[in-house]
Amino acid sequence: MFPMLSTESLERAVGFYKELLGGVETYRFPDSGPPAFIALRLGESELGIGAIGSAAPLHGQPQRPAQGHRIELCVYVDDVDATIERLRSGGVPVLLEPIDQPWGERVAYVADPDGNLVMLTR
Repeated sequence: MFPMLSTESLERAVGFYKELLGGVETYRFPDSGPPAFIALRLGESELGIGAIGSAAPLHGQPQRPAQGHRIELCVYVDDVDATIERLRSGGVPVLLEPIDQPWGERVAYVADPDGNLVMLTR
């Protein structure tokens, strides 16, 4: 599965997933000029991020306004606490501070630049 997010600001979204969470760019379209779509590898997974443009999307469904809890992404990190501090210093809203769960994981929640929930875990 290859999740793809739509964003009103490709620059902000890529900054979050690439610069703050360590994603590595694997694809960019178009090759030159301002990108409309970027794929990033995060660990063993990939995430596509597409800019919302003025043209109607292929599926014909409106992309905004989006309401409510649309998607939740889970990102495995080496150190949840250190990642939260790095994100917080980057201005990312922390929705749930790191907490140990009964099933053995430590988790925290942040919001990406488009308000999508991102669970950080180890």
